[in-house]
Amino acid sequence: MKKVWITLTAASIMAISCKEIKEETTIEDVNTITEQVESKNAVIANDVKVMPISHATFVLDWNGQIIYIDPVGGAAAFEGMPAADFIFVTDIHGDHLNAVTLDAVRTDGTELVVPSAVNDKIKEDQKAIVLHNGDTTTVNELTIEAIPMYNLTDGRLDKHIKGRGNGYVLEKNGYRIYISGDTEDIPEMRALKNIDKAFVCMNLPYTMDIDQAANAVLEFQPKEVVPYHYRGTDGFQDVEKFKQMINDTNSDIEVTLLDWYPATTE
Repeated sequence: MKKVWITLTAASIMAISCKEIKEETTIEDVNTITEQVESKNAVIANDVKVMPISHATFVLDWNGQIIYIDPVGGAAAFEGMPAADFIFVTDIHGDHLNAVTLDAVRTDGTELVVPSAVNDKIKEDQKAIVLHNGDTTTVNELTIEAIPMYNLTDGRLDKHIKGRGNGYVLEKNGYRIYISGDTEDIPEMRALKNIDKAFVCMNLPYTMDIDQAANAVLEFQPKEVVPYHYRGTDGFQDVEKFKQMINDTNSDIEVTLLDWYPATTE
C-alpha cells in the first residue's frame, strides 16, 4: 500500500498564525510572522528523504513524490517502499539497468526517464521519456536536465563514452539535486551551479577516485554531497577520507555518509 504523506501548506500555517494575531498587532509584527511562515514553507517544500538500496540504487521521497534511481536487485530490494512516481536510469550497465527489476517496480503511473542507449534495451511496451545529454524537460512539476557522464582518463575511456549515459539534475521548488551516474570529474560537472544535494560516484577502475571527486565537488560547491557508487574491483573507496578532504577545505559543504552496502563488509 502506498504511504500517505501529510504536508502542512503555507496557507494553512498563515490561517493558524492569523488567528493568533491580536488587535494591537503592528505591521512589523505581521511582517515577522509572514517571514516565519515563508521560512517554514521553504523547509516543507524541500523535504527530501534518501533511502539507499545498494551501490547506485536508491529512492528519493521528495515531499511525497517518489523517485527511484537505477532500480536493480529485483522486487525484493524495494519491499516496503512506496510506489515510484518516477524512475531514472543512467546507463546500460547491469548495476544501473535491470529489466526484471524495472518490470517489477514500474506501475501504470510511473514516468520512466532514460538515455537513448537504455531505451534501445528495454521492452517496446516500456514507454519512456528519452533524454540526450543537454536535454531539459518538465514533468509533474519536476524539471529534469540530462547531464553528460563519461570517462576522461586513459585506460578508462571505453568504460563510459560521452553521450551514452545520463547524469541528471532534478529541480523542484527552487531546490536542485544532482545525480552523477558513472563519470569522472568532467567539465560539465565542474560547471554545475546552485546544487543543493549532489550524489557523486567514486569507484575504480570504472569512474574516479576520491581525489578527483573531491576536487570537482570543491569546484561546483553543492550545499550537500552524498558519496555513492564507491565499491570497485579492489574494494571500497575511502569515503571517510573524502569527507575529511572536503571539510578541511570548505566546511560549508555538508558531507553525508550513508550505508550503501549493508550486506557487505570491508
